[in-house]
Amino acid sequence: MNAPVDVSFFPRAAKPLSSYRKFWAARFGTAPFLPMSRAEMAQLGWDSCDVVLVTGDAYVDHPSFGMAVIGRLLEAQGFRVGIIAQPDWQSAEPFRALGKPNLFWGVTAGNMDSMINRYTADRKIRTDDAYTPGDIGGKRPDRAAIVYSQRCREAFKDVPIILGGIEGSLRRIAHYDYWSDKVRRSIVVDAKCDLLLYGNAERALVEVAHRLSRREPIEHITDVRGTAFVRRSDDDSRLGWFEIDSTDVDVPGTVESHINPYRTTSEQAAGQGSSCANDGAKPLTFMPKPALPQRGGKQTLPPRERTVIRLPSFEAVKSDAVLYAHANRVLHLETNPGNARALVQAHGEGSVARDVWLNPPPIPLTTAEMDQVFGLPYARSPHPGYADANGSHDHATKIPAWEMIRFSVNIMRGCFGGCTFCSITEHEGRIIQSRSEESVIKEIEDIRDKVKGFTGTISDLGGPTANMYRLGCKSPEIEAACRKPSCVFPGICSNLGTDHQPLIDIYRRGRALKGVKKILIGSGVRYDLAVQSPEYVKELVQHHVGGYLKIAPEHTESGPLSKMMKPGMGTYDKFKALFDKYNAESGKKQFLIPYFIAAHPGTSDEDMMNLAIWLKKNGFRADQVQTFYPSPMATATAMYHTDLNPLKGIHRDDRAERVDVVRGERRRRLHKAFLRYHDPNNWPLLRDALKAMGRADLIGNGKHHLIPTFQPMTDGSYTSARRKNSTTVAVKTPRPGQLLSQHTGLPPRVKK
Repeated sequence: MNAPVDVSFFPRAAKPLSSYRKFWAARFGTAPFLPMSRAEMAQLGWDSCDVVLVTGDAYVDHPSFGMAVIGRLLEAQGFRVGIIAQPDWQSAEPFRALGKPNLFWGVTAGNMDSMINRYTADRKIRTDDAYTPGDIGGKRPDRAAIVYSQRCREAFKDVPIILGGIEGSLRRIAHYDYWSDKVRRSIVVDAKCDLLLYGNAERALVEVAHRLSRREPIEHITDVRGTAFVRRSDDDSRLGWFEIDSTDVDVPGTVESHINPYRTTSEQAAGQGSSCANDGAKPLTFMPKPALPQRGGKQTLPPRERTVIRLPSFEAVKSDAVLYAHANRVLHLETNPGNARALVQAHGEGSVARDVWLNPPPIPLTTAEMDQVFGLPYARSPHPGYADANGSHDHATKIPAWEMIRFSVNIMRGCFGGCTFCSITEHEGRIIQSRSEESVIKEIEDIRDKVKGFTGTISDLGGPTANMYRLGCKSPEIEAACRKPSCVFPGICSNLGTDHQPLIDIYRRGRALKGVKKILIGSGVRYDLAVQSPEYVKELVQHHVGGYLKIAPEHTESGPLSKMMKPGMGTYDKFKALFDKYNAESGKKQFLIPYFIAAHPGTSDEDMMNLAIWLKKNGFRADQVQTFYPSPMATATAMYHTDLNPLKGIHRDDRAERVDVVRGERRRRLHKAFLRYHDPNNWPLLRDALKAMGRADLIGNGKHHLIPTFQPMTDGSYTSARRKNSTTVAVKTPRPGQLLSQHTGLPPRVKK
């Protein structure tokens, strides 16, 4: 079957990845694994590396790991690429392990932001790390992208540093930092990198690598989309740009009344409380129109490709919450590759002043380019250096993140949902980039034939969402001009195609392959899209659910849902009706697992109470409780920091929409407690809260009550889905002579 033809305008707007002439080192061929030591380089016949990649993750040669994708892509372009994974950052010596890179350093914190990887939403240190052999925490520093960049500079100070990955991508301008509770500078300034590649960086990386290989100075590479860098005020490369000043919000000034042309001068003066003799009248001065291009007698805007928007400076957004929210709103409005303009933000004042310059987002990859990236010669396993004494990766040295995706296939990237708490759109973009059916089927066959331990079950066919494959705007012109943050909120856009047939075809063809017993869908299903295609829901329920299906309503109440940009529960009810219907038809007993967020901006205590009532009414007992985590650059994080709603516009007066932000340990704990209403450890807190809210009627021992009046003796602990992060408390034992009842609780039976 032929791959579908790309109809978007984007494929016609960029140089194809396959069009570059390969670098001379292509003669060395393909490495079984990218080398991590001098000995491996010697086996390949290399005397040096053209590029050395530094990552906070263990090196797993699999297309779900960013460094493997980047490394294999550069290798396919003819470059010799080495990897330094999870180096000891206490000195620069480990960064010299592969010698001096000929072209540049490539630095990333890893697949996850290092701070989110290290700390819980309550800022407690995690003891595990899914991207490390043995699930051991502490193998990367806090703010790893900055630390690694500093060590690379110490190791070989004259080698350019190119920063990438999600940690750098989400910190490309001044941003609120949840862990220090303050606004930090752009990571371009703090890391002192020469170039930041944000978003999915394949296109920018290939161009930059080839230009550096031709000995072009990196400071001259300022015209590549998807890059950010520092510009001095005297840099000639900034000349020829039209600058739009957006350093402040619009503040209406004094509105002058129009002059009545039928009144005499004396009448006008009398109306203003003056006279002709002293009215201070001045002759009118006509101001010429700005020297901008003219078309059809109408004034036009400067060309977008030569327009830059000046955001409020770092110093301004650090001290003014209104300007921070304003800058965040402008950034999100300039994310469509079809119409986004460059952004610039000043950092510092006086002699140390410099601008952080952001070029427009990268052009999305075509289907052919996606196939090329995912079809590179990945070994699909961790580097042999991580194997145990038996050569296995399945025991003490197991890497949980690899185990999770070991038998899964990524079929697309990007998301047009625009959920304000999520950073996928800011990183991957909202234009869906899909692989061809042939490419996906070939990867399933490769897993079947080459991956050790495969038993016939593909664990997932998905991506950021399970069911956005090949979905997009029906009109290329509208797609290129659209500035909406979401294609599905407050409702599904009439211009959005929602045909799930290509996805259904892949499901059917995949499960018909010889040796494939089952294909499960592990990615979360966007149920508001799924209900547009009942045939897809039927296919999913009857063939691809392994007992439980993940979906994410996130909340039941309109207040927080509007701040999240998520659909209402009416859509959930429609999906559940279809789910139950097709379950009954197939005779299966399968269940929906809904995910909810506690303490999201815009959530009141009453909202959480109503969510808890809904959970109990529907028989749900949430085990995995998600508390809102303010990740850098997300719209919801701007709400958390500023108490303002950037979705509604930013103003300094009463027109600005204020947001109820859940801060403080006690209130955040209360919102989590409502999600886990069934946990006896939470009942004392919930009783106090319900009484204060005037809802003591929810306390009782009947089925219609939320929590009971009695309190069993509990140990005060909470068991997390990630057990190593659970808080354990010593079990309380009754004092001698204490009367034991259902109210005081019974101690656990001591095993003899």
